[in-house]
Amino acid sequence: MSSMKKKIEDLMAAVSFAEEGDFETAREFLKEERRVLLAARKGQMDRKTFRYAINTCKRIGAGLDILYISSSDVSDQALDECISSLTKEGISYRLIQRSGCLKQAIIDYTTSKKEILFAVTESTETLEVDCKGKGKGLSEAWRNLQCPLVVVAESV
Repeated sequence: MSSMKKKIEDLMAAVSFAEEGDFETAREFLKEERRVLLAARKGQMDRKTFRYAINTCKRIGAGLDILYISSSDVSDQALDECISSLTKEGISYRLIQRSGCLKQAIIDYTTSKKEILFAVTESTETLEVDCKGKGKGLSEAWRNLQCPLVVVAESV
């Protein structure tokens, strides 16, 4: 219900700004938030995959959510470089740190965040690491993923 209330408030604010002739501000209120999800494991942040995510965000005007799977809070140089690039490029980002199974984390995150247009990851092998329920339940949930999954891989 609160999401509906927020949409109505934004609509009314947009109408007010449009009536006063401030059309850019009115458009900002009506603009739907669009996000791309970059999913990576610590130590496996691939620059090519990251560049793909950044370039896509710039082309479609979306923000980037980085779902970073790590068992510790220790900083990763590749992640720090990626965040620095995002800041320089002027792309809004959110860093979400989790531990455990990357595949399950992607499923859980995209189920709860409807503004995710698609998820990007670098390797199908890393998706299964640390997954306890590698059986039918997780596979069924994978088929019901709420958005497309883009896997950026090395060319053969």
